[in-house]
Amino acid sequence: MFSKIYGWSGKILKVDLGNFRITEMDTMQYADRFLGGRGIATWIYWEEVGPEVGAFAPENLLILMSGPLGATGVQGASRFEVVGKSPMLMPEGFCYGNLGGYFGPYLKKAGYDGIVVAGCAKRPSYILVNDGKVEILDASSLWGKGICQVKEILRETYGKNVHFVTTGVAGENKCRAATLMTDHEGSATGGFGAVMGSKKLKAIAVVGTEKLAVARPEELTELNRLTINLSNQEDLGIFLPDQLRFVRKAPCYQCGLSCGRNVIRTSSGKEGVRKCQSSAFYLPWVEKSPGEPIETVFDATQIANNFSLCTVELARIIRWLEDCNKSGYLTEKETGLNLSKIGSLEFIEQLVNMISYREGFGDIIAEGLPRAVQRLGEKAQSHVTGIISRVGGVNGSHYNITYLVNALEPRNPIAMIGELTGMLGGWFMHQLSPELSPVSSEVFRSVTTKYWGNEKAWDLTSYEGKATATVKIQNRTYVQDSLILCSNAWPVMYSFNTPDYVGDSSLESRLFSAVTGIKTDEAGLDLYGERIFNLQRGILLREGWQAKASDIPEDFVFTDPIERNIGNAPALLDLDETTFFFNSQMTVPGTREEPVSIENKSLDREKFEEMRKEFYELRGWDTETGLQRSEILERLGLSDMVQELAPRE
Repeated sequence: MFSKIYGWSGKILKVDLGNFRITEMDTMQYADRFLGGRGIATWIYWEEVGPEVGAFAPENLLILMSGPLGATGVQGASRFEVVGKSPMLMPEGFCYGNLGGYFGPYLKKAGYDGIVVAGCAKRPSYILVNDGKVEILDASSLWGKGICQVKEILRETYGKNVHFVTTGVAGENKCRAATLMTDHEGSATGGFGAVMGSKKLKAIAVVGTEKLAVARPEELTELNRLTINLSNQEDLGIFLPDQLRFVRKAPCYQCGLSCGRNVIRTSSGKEGVRKCQSSAFYLPWVEKSPGEPIETVFDATQIANNFSLCTVELARIIRWLEDCNKSGYLTEKETGLNLSKIGSLEFIEQLVNMISYREGFGDIIAEGLPRAVQRLGEKAQSHVTGIISRVGGVNGSHYNITYLVNALEPRNPIAMIGELTGMLGGWFMHQLSPELSPVSSEVFRSVTTKYWGNEKAWDLTSYEGKATATVKIQNRTYVQDSLILCSNAWPVMYSFNTPDYVGDSSLESRLFSAVTGIKTDEAGLDLYGERIFNLQRGILLREGWQAKASDIPEDFVFTDPIERNIGNAPALLDLDETTFFFNSQMTVPGTREEPVSIENKSLDREKFEEMRKEFYELRGWDTETGLQRSEILERLGLSDMVQELAPRE
């Protein structure tokens, strides 16, 4: 298949910290089935990480993987995937994350499509990849330092063109919600920072100058121009409270597409990159604290990032502590926390420090909220708001098209949910002013019919077509994460610059062909997505996921009306909070231009089960058990999984 390699670097680095061994793996032995990124990383996990391996065991792998489009000039191809066994899940299990910035592209420019880290170092270490030369170096000067200090030290040592992924003190101390952080404020939850810390690995730094070969560069240039043209839309600006102001955009490597990643400056002159939930996770409590400056919101994010603690988890913890304290269950004396000062800079500094250093009550919380309330007992559990066992929170769970998407993943599937919330966001902005977005109700129907594969999928008041839509969204996202394309920019579903305002669903396959020289189309990429999804399904089943029994949302979505579900969103600050704030009536497109409301609705259990059964049929799985049929795995080129999964059939 590969007479000459274009797009891929062709090599994957493997570093065993336990025996100081550095080897290389051939990317192309995996690429024909799994593309790159999430696909290849997930297959390596299947091959090398057994279900008995613990998240903090040396045998667990920390797998970082770019894709064939990374560092080639493709717009929005600047991310990389992380895969491994997550200590944040309860029980521990397979998980994944996705980070942006510069590390992924520069790893490729340094000669490698990815890096697989095994074992545990005898002392704090970091890995340096410098244009193909790889070293395991002493990290004593970095250990115990925050992300900001690590950045200063590495740039002082290797220059401004060094890029890295690291973890802070929380990761070093194996706090289960510790994140990975990049030099461009990219982050991944799932506890992968704790996995890095368990290996006594402080950072992976890369310096790369290699230029990736592209099969048809002129065609790629034209496709990039088309992508930028189709993606171009009115700049909606950024909503900022007083004391904070927009300075400039902060794009990732070689990306000119619209994105909410921006540099923000406080009234006192502090600057930082901010985007999404993390930028305002502490806002609900600051707003309730008289006299507390809004700058504290900015500072709280900086503190969490510097220690590398997941801000979704922090928001849950704060809400839980607040509720416990109000009821009299937990006191300041019992916790050692100044609970009366929740919302202040003093409190967030104290909380993050106690968790990160595992001091006092912080040691209990450092195990993650699910394990903490389990240890503390029934009273602690009674004060939990929403779902706490989910990595990355739960967003979009109040839309009928997302129930299956959420139920089938081990963590919050942000990119998949983003297809819906992105379309709804465009539609809602059109309701405010047509100049802001072309997504009228008619365009919403046209776009979703095309991208979700069913003429009834658009109707968010009905269950019809949602199983088909789920399959389409899953396959596309798995391909997107494997190529590797940013979900903030891809897919390009609608545009001001097409006659019917509908986007171009062929762009991804055309870009892949232009970069790699391998001829494919939408159906060809869809097959990759189906294969990688089934691969992950096999891993989950091997690790104890109960087919059918586990393929179901949490009980409250069947009983609680939508207004209560989203009412938790500002408190938990999950990723769909913008829908609550800007569309509090929960309106969705109707059959005409007039919107309809889905407020006070809940999930119908019988209709969900019908939808799930249809999904199993579309996947070719056993509709009674939810298990993959051996002929499906063989058709997808996954015959080497059949025997291991056979006992479950």
